Amino acid sequence: MTGGRLFGQIAVVTGGALGIGGGISRRLARAGAHVVLNDIDAEAAQATHADIVAAGGECVTVVGDIRHPEVVTEVRDTALAVADGRVDVLVNNVGDFRPAARTFLHSTEDQWQLLYELNLLHVLRMCHALLPSMVARKSGVVVNNSTVEAFRGIPYAAAYAAFNAGVIAFTKSLAVDVAQHGVRVNAIAPDLADTPQTPAELMLKGRDPELIRSWVPLGRFGQADDYAAVVEFLASDDARFVTGHTIPVDGGTLAASGWYGRADRKGWTNLPNEA
Repeated sequence: MTGGRLFGQIAVVTGGALGIGGGISRRLARAGAHVVLNDIDAEAAQATHADIVAAGGECVTVVGDIRHPEVVTEVRDTALAVADGRVDVLVNNVGDFRPAARTFLHSTEDQWQLLYELNLLHVLRMCHALLPSMVARKSGVVVNNSTVEAFRGIPYAAAYAAFNAGVIAFTKSLAVDVAQHGVRVNAIAPDLADTPQTPAELMLKGRDPELIRSWVPLGRFGQADDYAAVVEFLASDDARFVTGHTIPVDGGTLAASGWYGRADRKGWTNLPNEA
């Protein structure tokens, strides 16, 4: 796609077919990047690829589970082949709170391992695979996807929160490591995203949509492009002096810190179902 603030850049997006990842892939392509889209869902990857190409963008897909080292290698090799060994942007988007347990004491080591692989291990592997090309060129951007739950206590998901806190700590430390090489590393921390993974209908569970404003200060759930817009900013030269930070993209839920707008619009409450 001609023009755009990422014109001519090569951008890798893991989990880039649906939800936030799909929004990121489309957004970066609209900004002019050639997107290397990885996803485990072949049909969804092809659909997103078709959307990007139909809109005048460029995209190549790598279907596979990014938890597997051989898929990491394939994504790396595919990306480096697009423009003679150059990758400009890496977006580590994959993550999930499932498998979930009723409490930590009901969880198992197998669940911890899967959550580790889904939320943290692949981030390390992808960075390890693609950073050498960025360091060699003294230019590049990494954007990781964490969650606001890494900043606050979340019931029933202690292991998930721990691994996402690891993503944030890794983001900070890696940013310091590679800053001298012209590489920036940041992250986003979403909350309440209306996506196929966490649809609004599931979050509402039959409750009055008017209650949303009592949970989210901005009064709505997030859409995929809300998160993608921040990723585009972090990937662009507009963020050239920003590194080592995690930006909550949450409609104000973290800032509210457990306080919620009353449904009757008369102040705030720490009891969100209170009128």
